[in-house]
Amino acid sequence: MAKKEVTVEQKLRALYDLQLIDSRVDEIRNVRGELPLEVEDLEDEVAGLNKRLDKLNTDLESIDEDIKTKKNLIEEAKVLIKKYGEQQKNVRNNREYNSLSKEIEFQELEIQLAEKHIKEHKAQIIQKNEIISQTKEKVSERNEHLSHKKGELDAILAETEKEEKALIAKSEDYQKEIEDRLVAAYKRIRNNVKNGLAVVPIERGASGGSFFTIPPQVQMEIASRKKIITDEHSGRILVDQELAKEQKEKMNTLFSKL
Repeated sequence: MAKKEVTVEQKLRALYDLQLIDSRVDEIRNVRGELPLEVEDLEDEVAGLNKRLDKLNTDLESIDEDIKTKKNLIEEAKVLIKKYGEQQKNVRNNREYNSLSKEIEFQELEIQLAEKHIKEHKAQIIQKNEIISQTKEKVSERNEHLSHKKGELDAILAETEKEEKALIAKSEDYQKEIEDRLVAAYKRIRNNVKNGLAVVPIERGASGGSFFTIPPQVQMEIASRKKIITDEHSGRILVDQELAKEQKEKMNTLFSKL
């Protein structure tokens, strides 16, 4: 549906209204600041720490299994040593005796190696348990910090979420009342300037937020509201102070009802 014909003044008022709505949304988001990102970072950190704990516990289970295997090997080796020792009593020659001696020696070496591995594994268990303890402490501390930050964020969201949604809906409604090329220009300027201010009033002879003086002739043109004029330095759309004051009063009334 084509947008109805409106005067330049009506366009300027609509653009400034849109600016006031979007600036209010910016204020709300600034109140939240970095909190959502902080909460997200903390959640990622806690998830990473818990993943590390899972891996450490899996490692411990694997080490325990390996210790059990080594202990079984030791018991089996002892049984074989006893068996070969008994067989040595009944050998018929030195060759058989020496062969059994080698088997006994091999099993004794297997026991020594298994005991060495068990000792190493027990040292690993101590080390990993220390890391687990430290990691659990860190998880507890980060969870406490996360809970605090979530509480802060939830409190701010409870206060502002409803208003923000209402304002965003209003912004979309107001954009529908302004011709597309002006909305596109407004958004482009808003993205390119500090504080997202695309439409600003004249303040003390200069455009809002700027120190560059507007020539008196241009100020008169702006006040006449006959054409849309932009600041040559910042590219912002300029409105006169009286129009700005009227629209602020109007929008403050609207904001108070949200």
